[in-house]
Amino acid sequence: MPEMPGTITAPVKEVFCSVQGEGPYLGVRQAFVRFSGCNLKCNYCDTDYADSGSCAYETEEGSGKFEKIPSRLSPDQLEARLKPFKNLHSVSLTGGEPLLYAEFIDRLTLSAPLYLESNMTLPDQARKLEKKITYVAGDFKLPEVLGQINQKTRELHIENTIECFKILRKNDSRDCFCKIVVGKDTKAEAVLSASEAISAYVSCVVLQPETCRSEPVPGLEPLQVKTLIKLQKKMLELVDTRIIPQTHKIWGCL
Repeated sequence: MPEMPGTITAPVKEVFCSVQGEGPYLGVRQAFVRFSGCNLKCNYCDTDYADSGSCAYETEEGSGKFEKIPSRLSPDQLEARLKPFKNLHSVSLTGGEPLLYAEFIDRLTLSAPLYLESNMTLPDQARKLEKKITYVAGDFKLPEVLGQINQKTRELHIENTIECFKILRKNDSRDCFCKIVVGKDTKAEAVLSASEAISAYVSCVVLQPETCRSEPVPGLEPLQVKTLIKLQKKMLELVDTRIIPQTHKIWGCL
């Protein structure tokens, strides 16, 4: 159907039901809304976030059976697609980068709480959702994962990330935690500095080792457990710190 004048839409790549595979809410039942588009290009990203013009919609929750629908959805259309999914802990807004579509998200009316999975680099967009989100799973993208960037861009990236965590900080009605992907080249000093900067705004920091899928990825070497535990020990002086791999990759979950 043609889009009506003035109708707000967003490009949605996937809508499906599964369980959360990362962080302290590991294993809870969620509906996932994966938006197309991202403002970053991280070295380890495994997500195809380009808008192909179609959205894969799971017709029966948890079945893995999908149909193709147009990717541009209005809030009302997305709400209708999510309505059949029952007994949800929350609705995960992921991507890509969902904060690109803050105005769209602000217009959603759902029975389940909203769980934002964000790279936390768009503070102006984050302000638009300050009262809308119940769970914030915020990444702290260390500058080295963004490739070759100059010092000014590096400083702005860190500044924006800290500001996003401050805006969407934990409070009586919202949990906010931080995920930091840790690889073999990650510097402990960078992780400690990032954690200290946002420690007042989060309930915990999750050290997330780069995780292979069920079949190893060439060039992706697993971290030694003792390296992670050593880093965790130092971080626990700043903030509650947990080591949780990306379990959905390990067991092949969507």
